[in-house]
Amino acid sequence: MLAALHTLRADNNNLSGEIVPEFSQCSNLTLLNLASNGFTGVIPPELGQLINLQELILYENSLFGEIPKSISCMQESEQADLIPHEIGNCMKLLQLHIGSNYLTGSIPPEICHIRNLHIALNLSFNHLHGSLPPELGKLDKLVSFDVSNNQLSGTIPSALKGMLSLIEVNFSNNLLTGPVPSFVPFQKSPNSSFFGNKGLCGEPLSFSCGNANGPDSKNYRHRVSYRIILAVVGSGLAVFISVTVVVLLFMMRERQEKASKSADVADSGASSQPSIIAGNVLVENLRQAIDLDAVVKATMKDSNMIYCGTFSTVYKAVMPSGLILSVKRLKSMDRTIIHHQNKMIRELEKLSKLCHDNLVRPIGFVIYEDVALLLHNYLPNGTLAQLLHESTKQPDYRPDWPTRLSIAIGVAEGLAFLHHVAIIHLDISSGNVLLDADFKPLLGEIEISKLLDPSKGTASISAVAGSFGYIPPEYAYTMQVTAPGNVYSYGVVLLEILTTRLPVEEDFGEGVDLVKWVHGAPARGETPEQILDARLSTVSFGWRKEMLTALKVALLCTDSTPAKRPKMKKVVEMLQEIKQN
Repeated sequence: MLAALHTLRADNNNLSGEIVPEFSQCSNLTLLNLASNGFTGVIPPELGQLINLQELILYENSLFGEIPKSISCMQESEQADLIPHEIGNCMKLLQLHIGSNYLTGSIPPEICHIRNLHIALNLSFNHLHGSLPPELGKLDKLVSFDVSNNQLSGTIPSALKGMLSLIEVNFSNNLLTGPVPSFVPFQKSPNSSFFGNKGLCGEPLSFSCGNANGPDSKNYRHRVSYRIILAVVGSGLAVFISVTVVVLLFMMRERQEKASKSADVADSGASSQPSIIAGNVLVENLRQAIDLDAVVKATMKDSNMIYCGTFSTVYKAVMPSGLILSVKRLKSMDRTIIHHQNKMIRELEKLSKLCHDNLVRPIGFVIYEDVALLLHNYLPNGTLAQLLHESTKQPDYRPDWPTRLSIAIGVAEGLAFLHHVAIIHLDISSGNVLLDADFKPLLGEIEISKLLDPSKGTASISAVAGSFGYIPPEYAYTMQVTAPGNVYSYGVVLLEILTTRLPVEEDFGEGVDLVKWVHGAPARGETPEQILDARLSTVSFGWRKEMLTALKVALLCTDSTPAKRPKMKKVVEMLQEIKQN
């Protein structure tokens, strides 16, 4: 009977007495929860015989003494609430709690061996003494660290700056002394996280480490006076510089307005306005709201330019009716576009009828001289690249993981649909993923493969297609765009979403892009978790698990062998399964 027991929950009762060693007979027990009771005595060493135990929860009791070393044999455990000195052997532990007991002894430095300790290390409300081991700084994935209400002494080691993922910290009510190390998670913590340590000083505490009544008080006052003088002088200089900058900006603005007025006058002349060879609005209910002459005029002002891509420059155009358009001026256009005008128009009409929520469809076009303009609906949230890598508009905003996963799925669905209708995209990149008002992703530049060279269609290109960092390695010698090549480029976008890294960064090293950096992590001794954006992966275990699964999908997509990459339909299925689970 006892061997058949898998879980035992007896928490939040009024149970008392000692924990009986007979629990060791429950050989298949995976969960033993005796928390928030009145158990006394020591922890039976026989509990170490429970080799299948995954959760041992004994906090908020009256246990005392040392923690049996035998418990360290539970190396398959992913969560436990008591720590033996040999805890370094339990490499899979994710969070540890020994809070609210009467446990004694010091904090074992062997904890640093548990490099997968992600969520929390809680040693609060015990009788732990001694100093904080500097080795704890090696827990670079730990989010929450609480050693409050103990009898810990000595200084807070500066080596704790190695806790790079730390968000919550609590050192209160101990015997700690000395300055609080200069570390952002410490400085951003509330004062209460350090209260109850009479010897602690420095930020974020409200008093400095200088003793105003001690022998160094004179020097301290001199330093304060010197800082005040510097502050006053610096403030005056800052005001002077600010006024100068404002005056210069006004002068520059006045000159620009004069130049703009002159340009408008020039644009209004019939001789400066190019003649439209062909143009049409492909959506019936928008024909009255779009003025093709106003579209051409908007693309002649650099102030209207939104961004510049590989194959086109995009402008914002406000129609007299108030409708806002996104106008794409294609690059690399020559006279052949005129000769294949009818085919181009037919292709645009076909693309305008593509029914998929994750594709940017053309709503019109204009051809003049050797220039082709494509008209689209204006999407207010810019591109995925701007959302991930730019902070000019919303410096404190970063898309959370559910938002990023939805964007990744939407882009994959749009690309899978293109492959279904036999369209190969020439430039998959985060800069060509546009976001509507609800951050729904729409894949752009779908017309490029049809229009850059209408005589060839989508079969080949005269030069390697795509943006730097997204180009699959085989394009360098095949000069042929393919569906597996699209999958590779999508994999780079997915890696951007997971890491918030650019496709090419100096930190990667010479000749190393994002794909090589990610695939080379094992050789550098880095775990998959260290690749992910820590601002997301440390929020919750659920997010981290989903991100790690999505990382596997990205690695499949960016395999160096095209035949080993999954089809986009399969990519969609794998990502949707992550979201559903």
